[in-house]
Amino acid sequence: MQTTKLFKSSTFRLALMYMTLFSLSVLILLGFIYWSTAGYMVRQTEATIATELNELTERFDQSGLEGLTSTISERLSHPAKDKSFYLLTDSQFRPIIGNLKQWPEKDIANKDWLSFQIAGEPHQHRALARILPLQGRFYLLVGRDVYSLEKIQDLIREALFWGLMMTIVLALTGGVMMSRTMMNKIEMINDTCHRIMDGDLTQRIPSSGGDDDFDKLVGTLNRMLDQLEVLMQGVKQVTNNIAHDLRTPLSRLRRRLDMLRNNELTSDRHEELLDQAINEADGLLATFKALLRISEVESGSRRVGFKKVDIAALLDDLIELYEPLSEEKGQTLIAQRQQLRELQGDRDLLFQAFANILDNAIKYTPKAGQIRLTVKDQPSQLQVSIEDTGPGIPVDVRDKVFERFFRLEASRSTSGNGLGLSLVAAIINLHHGNIELGDNCPGLNLTVTLPRVF
Repeated sequence: MQTTKLFKSSTFRLALMYMTLFSLSVLILLGFIYWSTAGYMVRQTEATIATELNELTERFDQSGLEGLTSTISERLSHPAKDKSFYLLTDSQFRPIIGNLKQWPEKDIANKDWLSFQIAGEPHQHRALARILPLQGRFYLLVGRDVYSLEKIQDLIREALFWGLMMTIVLALTGGVMMSRTMMNKIEMINDTCHRIMDGDLTQRIPSSGGDDDFDKLVGTLNRMLDQLEVLMQGVKQVTNNIAHDLRTPLSRLRRRLDMLRNNELTSDRHEELLDQAINEADGLLATFKALLRISEVESGSRRVGFKKVDIAALLDDLIELYEPLSEEKGQTLIAQRQQLRELQGDRDLLFQAFANILDNAIKYTPKAGQIRLTVKDQPSQLQVSIEDTGPGIPVDVRDKVFERFFRLEASRSTSGNGLGLSLVAAIINLHHGNIELGDNCPGLNLTVTLPRVF
């Protein structure tokens, strides 16, 4: 089963394709080597025969038949290391002198080159020869024994064949090993994914601790799984918070509706209960509207409508809206800003985010407190800080205040649904910005940084 899976894997098919291409390349290379070595040796032999034939022809031209026979006789008396063959015949191919008993059997008198077998010990030898007709109707044959050359060619061909076979075997072995390694790693990922699909979100893909491409992929997948676990925990927490936060207003709404069924209620009491029921329904609708708005922002669909935003005008409208509210509570709202450039973004969402932040600051800052809004226009980013003198946020829960339905009050008795800062975080993330919470001693210092280019 494991072997079948190995052969069906894409890694093995890729290795097989690579092996084929590599073997073809090696075959071409070995063919060139064979042509360069064995072919060169054949050409050298032919050149040697041609040179010797030219020398004998010149001897015949200078000294005639007597000088040629004398030269051949002299060469036959001193045999070379590579055995040479000479044969001088008359017009009827009858031998005059030479170390061949007769002209080769086939009628090859009109050919320049010929190859023929010679009985030798302990093997049959093959000779390569060239023939040339001479004046006076004589024929001269000069050749060489190519048995050694053929043996060398056989050895070269055998070596090239086994070299190609070794290349194929090694490439195939390497492909199998590589495929098995990759298949094991992929199986490891599949096993982890199956355990996660079964509900164990804590499972992570084991890493070898190296720095290769696979380890980088494993690291990315594990970070994705970490994020998924956080999101799933967030969904679970949000579900619990929704159940907790909506249970009370729904119970109150049901109780008041039940009371409205009492026909003995006075007209004023009936009207009062009806208004309270409508207010409870409006609160529930506002909560769901806020959840839908957060989901819309987090989906990123609003980024398509980004355009230039006049930040100065936006902050002026914000201060104009909230300054009367702060004065009503006896607070001081101070705005400090320099000349501001336009910023790419969604004006309505940015206004909503800063309005939620300023509304929280006014809500939790006591009477006679101070709220300061500071804007710094930097070359690559815009920085907006809102400082208040309220109770602040404890350090250990600052990472949680942007979660949906999270509230500092365990009793959850004050107004609000715990979605304001969640919407702020979603809007700032949509604009590729970040939020930092710090101490104002006393109070909270909330800083929003928005990049100009993203």
